[in-house]
Amino acid sequence: MRRKRRKVKYKNILIVLSVVILAIIVIKLIPEKEIITADIVNTYVGKNIKELETLASENELTIEKEYEYSKTLDKDKIISTKFNNNKVNVIISKGIIDDKLYREKKVNELGNVPIMMYHGIIDTEDNKYTGGNVDKDGYNRTAKAFREDLEFYYQNGYRMIRLNDYVDGIIDVELGYSPIILTFDDGDKNNFNVLGRNDDGSLKIDPNCAVGILEEYKKKYPDFHVTATFFVMAGIFNQSEYNEEIVNWLVNNGYDVGNHTTIHPDFTTISVSKTQEVVGKMYQKLDSLLEDKYVKIVALPYGSPYKKTHENYAYILRGTYEGYEYETKAALRVGWEPEVSPFHKNFDKEFLKRCRAYDNNGKEFDIKMVFTNLEKNRYISDGDIDTIVIKEGNTNINDSLDNIITYKEGE
Repeated sequence: MRRKRRKVKYKNILIVLSVVILAIIVIKLIPEKEIITADIVNTYVGKNIKELETLASENELTIEKEYEYSKTLDKDKIISTKFNNNKVNVIISKGIIDDKLYREKKVNELGNVPIMMYHGIIDTEDNKYTGGNVDKDGYNRTAKAFREDLEFYYQNGYRMIRLNDYVDGIIDVELGYSPIILTFDDGDKNNFNVLGRNDDGSLKIDPNCAVGILEEYKKKYPDFHVTATFFVMAGIFNQSEYNEEIVNWLVNNGYDVGNHTTIHPDFTTISVSKTQEVVGKMYQKLDSLLEDKYVKIVALPYGSPYKKTHENYAYILRGTYEGYEYETKAALRVGWEPEVSPFHKNFDKEFLKRCRAYDNNGKEFDIKMVFTNLEKNRYISDGDIDTIVIKEGNTNINDSLDNIITYKEGE
């Protein structure tokens, strides 16, 4: 009996060993799952998107797609990839750009750019003035009219860019679309009205103030690229409890803050020393709140002085106040019509015109007149920030620029 038990015991051990050995052999035969890295994903650049989709399916990767035209890659070929945490952001070619496409889209990167000038956005419909104007001169608009303005810009093929980028000649707009710039003067409370705090402690923004409406359109149309520059005075947004949080919220959420002087003077009526004070002191204020995160751009109160030859103008651009030295990158007039392209030979960032955002029955450079006139010569992007595409024969290009592409119109 003992010998029989020993045989059974040995038999069981042999079975277990056989199962283990078989399992090891099976495991060896199963191919190891590939570890996906950014380098592996990058090897798909230039290939058809379907090949990357196969890799993603086999390795449980998520693909997020964007499409744009290419200079060299046919439709559906991959232009670029970005891999992070099992997600691949991929840009896919919509096809090769050529003269035919430029003509079809009417590309014109020497066309004019509207810099829209707003002041207050008032949450009322009880206004007795023309259209959406809240005051006689149309400097303030109703919240309803501002929403209609944004809808009009979007539906007519305009996409927002930062004023600072325009000044630097960076026009990042999709092929066939046109840049538009929004500015707000004075730092009125209704530009960024705080209603208190949300449950998480963040600022509760009035949905009918300027920023509340802009944020609404940022969600409504993600490809609108919503942004604006707010030019403030000493009172910032006139909410002392929240001012510092407001300006930091703005720059952290895709907006810019600039200099509108401390007291909104008429530069034609003050001295050189006072000019340096109102400009330099405001820069000091912005330094204390934002350090280097604000834009070195001045929106001229009343648009004055009206000529660069005025003795105060040089001190708006650079000067010293109580030992504090400042330098202004660009300056904005009140203006009346769109500005030239930053690639135009007459572009002057130190004296930029703006369009007053108001209604006047299509007269005196109101919104309707401005955008009707723009159809004759509006900036239309080639979709590439590294090239400047113009119609053959246009002699208004700045000669110092390179990467210029010309095409024949009408062929």
